[in-house]
Amino acid sequence: MGSFVLERTIAAPIERVFALSLDVGVHVDSMVTHDERIADGVRFGRMTEGDTVTWDARHFGIRFRMTSLVFDVDAPHAFSDRQIRGPFAEFRHRHTFEPAPAPIPGTPERPGEHATLMRDEIVFRSPFGPIGRIVDALVMRRYLVRLIQQRGDTLAALALAP
Repeated sequence: MGSFVLERTIAAPIERVFALSLDVGVHVDSMVTHDERIADGVRFGRMTEGDTVTWDARHFGIRFRMTSLVFDVDAPHAFSDRQIRGPFAEFRHRHTFEPAPAPIPGTPERPGEHATLMRDEIVFRSPFGPIGRIVDALVMRRYLVRLIQQRGDTLAALALAP
């Protein structure tokens, strides 16, 4: 089973970062290079406990569909999503948010606002047993890290926007 954790400090209040993380439009914006779109489920706004969304995107030159379920929502501190249908044998993503200890150097400080530490914990497993484990180790982990970083870049930029 592959896994990784990414952390990023965003110079915005925890409530804003949390809300943007659950917004399907923000997700679509973050994956524009993969021609990602919503095929089914929540199409606008913020997802809530029990919502599902089916993403349709191009990865490795192939079109994929993945349906995710949002669960364990604890606003504004955490939520999880997991694949319930799609290309992975298993895919889970835990999102956590906590106040950051200090403002981020080099970012504009806004009076009354604080930074947020956003943590993405990903656990995944490709299908096909031993072949899938090799794919996970050689390709998939690095690819998924880039996708989550790309998502975080978009989210951070939107969180800082007026």
